[in-house]
Amino acid sequence: MALTVLQPGFAGTSPPVWLRRALAEGLGGAVLFARNIADPDQTAALVAAMREENPGVVVAVDEEGGAITRLEARTGSSWPGNLALGVAGDVSLTERVARQMGRLLAAADITLNYAPVVDVNSNPRNPVIGVRSFGADPGLVARHGVAWIQGMQGAGVAACAKHFPGHGDTMTDSHLALPTVPVPRDVLARRDLPPFHAAIDAGVRAVMCGHLLVPALDDAPATLSHAVLTGLLREELGFDGLVVTDAIEMRAVAALRSPGDIAVGALAAGADAVCVGVSSPEGESVYALRDAVVQAVREGSLAEERLAEAAGRVLRLAGWYAREAPARAAALRDTDEGLGLAAATAALRVIGTAGRPVLRGAPLVVEMSARPTQAVGRATPLGIGGALAEVLPGTVRAEVAEGGALPDLADPGRPLVVAVHEAARHGWIQRLLAEAVQARPDAVVVETGLPGTPAGAVYVATHGNSAASARAAAQWLTDGG
Repeated sequence: MALTVLQPGFAGTSPPVWLRRALAEGLGGAVLFARNIADPDQTAALVAAMREENPGVVVAVDEEGGAITRLEARTGSSWPGNLALGVAGDVSLTERVARQMGRLLAAADITLNYAPVVDVNSNPRNPVIGVRSFGADPGLVARHGVAWIQGMQGAGVAACAKHFPGHGDTMTDSHLALPTVPVPRDVLARRDLPPFHAAIDAGVRAVMCGHLLVPALDDAPATLSHAVLTGLLREELGFDGLVVTDAIEMRAVAALRSPGDIAVGALAAGADAVCVGVSSPEGESVYALRDAVVQAVREGSLAEERLAEAAGRVLRLAGWYAREAPARAAALRDTDEGLGLAAATAALRVIGTAGRPVLRGAPLVVEMSARPTQAVGRATPLGIGGALAEVLPGTVRAEVAEGGALPDLADPGRPLVVAVHEAARHGWIQRLLAEAVQARPDAVVVETGLPGTPAGAVYVATHGNSAASARAAAQWLTDGG
């Protein structure tokens, strides 16, 4: 049972020997990252090899769309992220997009998608949620979250609403430190909890708890809080599906306790599966977690009944997935060509011009963004410059990082496009953007994150930085969309 509740990550594009052994011994899950994925055929072969050892293994992945993609990490996501879908405002479109994303996972035989994010992005300076949220309105987030879940699970792949009880009103990235949500309980009930309640009512199969400190609920992080996971999520909201932790090596909790203590504490609080993003090369760390759980049961700090309940929920999810094989087969036949680009185009918003400027020549594209968060993992491979280069050969790209300087902008014969990501959150981007617009008032500014104060003659907001969003912006700039 102690192995059943673990969901470790691993290195390599094929299952290492230790992982095969652990699966044969009853390891209940594993999580895939970009480091494990080369192409669709390889991914399917990887999962098939894992299922040879344990046919019921819960194979999980983070496939949110937008900047958060594992299956398309090498090319950029074909699907706009949540904010773009929220701005487009069509729940049927959101459901169709999620179903097509479900096709990708179904083709690889992946059980569980750690998505959607149903956090309400109430704090625009949030460093880790932002465009991953459907928006700042609880009702909108709830509606699109439900549509997304229906699309994904309609394709026979389990969805996972995250990050309970709500990561939207934080100023800290939980990969780096423990965030605090400093609001009274009535605000949580009115603002943060409705999307989770709606997801539960819609039959979401899993919920991921966030590494968050919510003083109105408990003085322990949500991951380790019986009041949050059992009292609130189970008893008040009535959720009886799988509760999975966020990765336990994240500093929000890793700075407080050892991995074994976190695993035991989370299980005791009410979690059913422990996500471990990074494992030791020979799997010793995974077996150490197993041993810590076993020891806790023997010593009485973790009830055997609680462990059995957790393991039972993992197996129940695996059983649901097995029964959904017909839905996955149907989804694989349900192609929706051009949907990703259409959805991204529906999210474009243009400010600052009465007309539609069309780039007649290859532009200079200046791209400025901060380093991606650990949730993203790596920068989006196809940015605005790359997308424009696909349709306007001769496009020149210049990437400017923090501490850098703008390139020469003086050539009036070459159009200028300045692409930024969440300029409002980064003073250095704001400063360089102002310099660029002052030097070239004809510049087109493309914001791929949360829109801020418009700058330049034309300001285009994509509401996301997926490959689909980049191509939608490039199409608009070159032929008027």
